[in-house]
Amino acid sequence: MPTTSRSLVGRRDEITALLALVRAAEQGEGGVLVLRGEPGIGKSALLEHVEHAAPERFRIIRASGAEFEGELPFAALHQLCVPVLAQLETLSAPYRDALSVAFGLADGAPDPFRVGLATLELLAAAAAESPVLCVVDDAHWLDAASVKALTFLARRVAAEPIAMVFAARDQDAVRGLDDLPGLTISGLTDANARALLAEEKTATLDERVRDRLLAEARGNPLALIELPKAGGFALPTPSPVASRIERSFRARMTELPPDARLLLLLASADPTGDPGLLWTAARLLGIDVPAASAAAEASGLVRFDTRARFCHPLARSATYRAAEPERRVAAHRALADATDPVAAPDRHAWHRAQATTGPDEEVAAELESSASRAQARGGVAAAAAFLERAAALSLDPGKQTERTLAAARATLEAGRATASADLVASIDTETLDDVRHAEADLLRGQVAFVQGADGAVKGPELILRAAQRLAAVDPARSRECFVAALEMGLAVGRAAGVMDRVLDAARSAPPSPGPPDLLDALVLLSTEGHRAGVPALRRVLTGEDADWTRVPALATVLAGELWDLDLHTSVVEWLVRTGQDTGSPMAIRLGLSQVAVSAVLLGDFGRAIDAVAEEEAIADALGDPPQLYPRVHLAAMRGRRQEVLDLFAEVTIRGSGQLTANAHWATAVLYNGLAEYPAALEAATRAVAGNDLFLTGIALPELVEAAVRCGENSVARSALESLAERTEPAGTRFALGVAAGARALVSDREDDYQEALEHLTGSSLTPHLARAHLRYGEWLRRAGRRRDAREHLRTAHEQLSEIGLEAFARRAADELRATGEVARSRSEHTYDRLTMQETHIARQVAAGATTKEVAGRLFLSPRTVDAHLRNIFRKLGITSRRQLRDMSDLG
Repeated sequence: MPTTSRSLVGRRDEITALLALVRAAEQGEGGVLVLRGEPGIGKSALLEHVEHAAPERFRIIRASGAEFEGELPFAALHQLCVPVLAQLETLSAPYRDALSVAFGLADGAPDPFRVGLATLELLAAAAAESPVLCVVDDAHWLDAASVKALTFLARRVAAEPIAMVFAARDQDAVRGLDDLPGLTISGLTDANARALLAEEKTATLDERVRDRLLAEARGNPLALIELPKAGGFALPTPSPVASRIERSFRARMTELPPDARLLLLLASADPTGDPGLLWTAARLLGIDVPAASAAAEASGLVRFDTRARFCHPLARSATYRAAEPERRVAAHRALADATDPVAAPDRHAWHRAQATTGPDEEVAAELESSASRAQARGGVAAAAAFLERAAALSLDPGKQTERTLAAARATLEAGRATASADLVASIDTETLDDVRHAEADLLRGQVAFVQGADGAVKGPELILRAAQRLAAVDPARSRECFVAALEMGLAVGRAAGVMDRVLDAARSAPPSPGPPDLLDALVLLSTEGHRAGVPALRRVLTGEDADWTRVPALATVLAGELWDLDLHTSVVEWLVRTGQDTGSPMAIRLGLSQVAVSAVLLGDFGRAIDAVAEEEAIADALGDPPQLYPRVHLAAMRGRRQEVLDLFAEVTIRGSGQLTANAHWATAVLYNGLAEYPAALEAATRAVAGNDLFLTGIALPELVEAAVRCGENSVARSALESLAERTEPAGTRFALGVAAGARALVSDREDDYQEALEHLTGSSLTPHLARAHLRYGEWLRRAGRRRDAREHLRTAHEQLSEIGLEAFARRAADELRATGEVARSRSEHTYDRLTMQETHIARQVAAGATTKEVAGRLFLSPRTVDAHLRNIFRKLGITSRRQLRDMSDLG
């Protein structure tokens, strides 16, 4: 085996960075570093070096990806945790159970967040005894479930004495790892390359041969070490370095006895590296194990100890690819026979599948069972791989199609949209019946939508095509597809025209077998307007047979279209509860985002900050960007100009459709608060242009106000008519109060101002009530009734300041000043001095939550929460949790 030192020529900076990471962990400051580079560049050698260089008190735990193990969920995480599993009993029951399920020690479906937190708690328990160094090689081959858990862990070790080092090929992007701090390992300089050659005692090469070798190796250390051993390194034409290195390894294999070569092949085909399994399979093939293993180790290609370990991943892949197909089949058959089908059914099925050269329904069925087990354990990538191979081995064309479609669904769920599209494209759709053809269209639509850009428009239309195919054969499913297309079109935004095309097509949908349903109500809303559509929507969404749980995202928007906060609350509570019960990130993130939107409308900014912080914590745990629209709503209502503009810039980069409309509405609110009415008019005009559900309704009052202040009376009257069409059939206090306030601006009648106050007084809509007082006070001041004006402006200023609508509060203060009264200054809110995450922690602790409970909610370690608490105490000038509980505006 090559020693570490000879591959570390010219790596002083990299070694310095790694040792700094280890020293920081020794001081209790955890961190992560991902080494990226091409094969052979020296990543593994650097990992070995940091292991040897770490102080003796460090506990070193290792894991590595395997090219043929990427389909087995949590395989790499299990490797990493095995050395510290003695700490498993110290974990709380939910975390202990989560890891037991993930590692196949117990039945159930693992919660990805809980697995990540359980791993953090497990390693933190180990690190309490001594600092921990986690070394993960070949991270580009990690299974998807392990990647999620390990990247979650890497983002959460800052307050723990844990250092994590990954090594991955730079050409193989790994979602999650790519977002972690990294170091690109580049080729050696010419001087260092020559020094390495000299160290390898190849300096006696012919000068021109050596120059050719240096040119072809391009500073790759493994190439410089291995290419001279290939014998034919000066080829007439250059070839890729990885291929040249693989040929070097193959050349060394040809010198080995047949049994040693066959043993190497077995080791390369087995992803576990389990010597017990390897020796059993070897004996089944009649290999003289002692002699073969001794010869294989003497070659320097492999080492057999607690695991079979190749000297380099390229040596393993070279061994596997160099073997004749029939020898690979024999190796997998022996490994399948040596694998216990009860203890390791998935590996048994996988080896059987690789040993099968033609269709085999029995093996295909076994793979399908493995896929079900993998999916139950959260291994969607594994399920996809099992199903894809099952489809290839299927005898029956119908089963082959079903398994290919299932593989495509799992592949899409695993985040590989392009691969999913390729699987669907492999199906001969001309031979399909309407049901299966529709399933294929559905998948194509989902893939296109996920891929974004033009696909975001194409996706709903493909799902619409599926709905039309199913109209005759499965009317109920057809109607569900029409609604799914509408929900997807909602996200695209009405401006793209997709939603209108779907609604137009939905007129020809098969009739509902029972009373009018959601689809009927939406078509009615589209064709006959709000006066006919709103009552129908209300019956469908709030009646005894209401069933919006299949389309909760659409339901939240429709609740807004109905100006019905009670319905919105019901949907949101269901989303959060369902997300918590099922561990569904999508459900809980949508629920939390809508909690924030609702809290903003109600003026409960502390609760909104809470929900935003929690959603951002989940997004960070997943390695996803956070939802932008709740942050946009909050910043706009608070009157934070720069924050809104920064978010708008981010929306411009990331968003389209409704997200952009949200940003325009927010900008209109901001500028109306700042009394910059021309800018508010422009933003509000853009916000209503798409005629989007909910957003148009709440943007129209902003348009009315801005237009009146700018003297654009015809624009204001037109906007008021559109608003009335929405609010009158809704009939809620929210709708009627907002409409009366907008009407007062246009009519200039005192009765309308007073009507707005009557509808909103006593409601939970404090921001709208405060703004109604502000507008009435402004009208009274202009009418010369200063005393009356002061009463309403004072009330407006107090309420706006109490809530935190800073721009509108300043506007009220300016108006009060114009009446001859100076507004009383208000102390800042506690949460103004804290970050969103700190606010969330402070509110939870003030409500009596323990550090551990807060840590679980924000997917942090308890030490990290305690570190945040110290910062919170310092910023607020307090020293205890009791003092935090006494701060009323955190409640």
